[in-house]
Amino acid sequence: MFELIDILLPALVAGLLVVSTHVPLGYQVLKRGIIFIDLAIAQIAGLGAVVVATTELGHHLPGASFIVAAIFAMSGAGIIALFEKYAKHHLEALIGCLYVLSATGAFLLLANDPHGGDLLKQVLSGQILWVTFADLYVHMLLYALLLLLIVAKPMLLSGKWFYLIFAIAITSSVQMVGVFLVFSTLIIPALATVQLLKYKHRIAYGLGCTSYLVGLIISAQYDLPSGSTIVWTLAFVALFVSLMITKFTRLNSKFHK
Repeated sequence: MFELIDILLPALVAGLLVVSTHVPLGYQVLKRGIIFIDLAIAQIAGLGAVVVATTELGHHLPGASFIVAAIFAMSGAGIIALFEKYAKHHLEALIGCLYVLSATGAFLLLANDPHGGDLLKQVLSGQILWVTFADLYVHMLLYALLLLLIVAKPMLLSGKWFYLIFAIAITSSVQMVGVFLVFSTLIIPALATVQLLKYKHRIAYGLGCTSYLVGLIISAQYDLPSGSTIVWTLAFVALFVSLMITKFTRLNSKFHK
């Protein structure tokens, strides 16, 4: 029992860290109408990690995986910012192209690597159950700084600084939980609660935290892939929350008639 808690607790903390920044960023993504930006940026960050894994950078540069992934992610965010400025009418299509190029770029780099499949799986699905508290200290500090910035200067998310903040947050998240969970945590809680005028942030945070806790327990209980299990848990919990919001809204509307 205690051994299971020792495994699940760091994973849960990693998930809560991801939820903490992805809820406000998710609302901004929906507001801007660039739904697949996180998938593209996460994949570009993953491409940076693949570059490190297939070169000698990791042996010569401490923290190379995070640094290179962050550089790739910020470069991708900069390209998307240019897309938004000069090609706004085709923004989603261009973001999709960027995602496909980064994904296939990773496949090409790993084409002759016997462990390439495992690395790709790690980048996409993550290895949240293998996260330790020692792995999380740097991410905790980084997320604390990002949250402080978001709370103190919320208007930054409405401007061009959004792309830099987004790229840094996504890079950190991909390192902990993988591309699939990054996208799901960013979009699903925000999408389920965006119609609310009050308490939407609180409900979205509750949705995300509950989903990570329940998903981790289910994956451990039934020996299922943790990342995929949490994604499906997020979807089911979000569906339930969305139905409850719709029902409450209708009842409230009838009451005020």
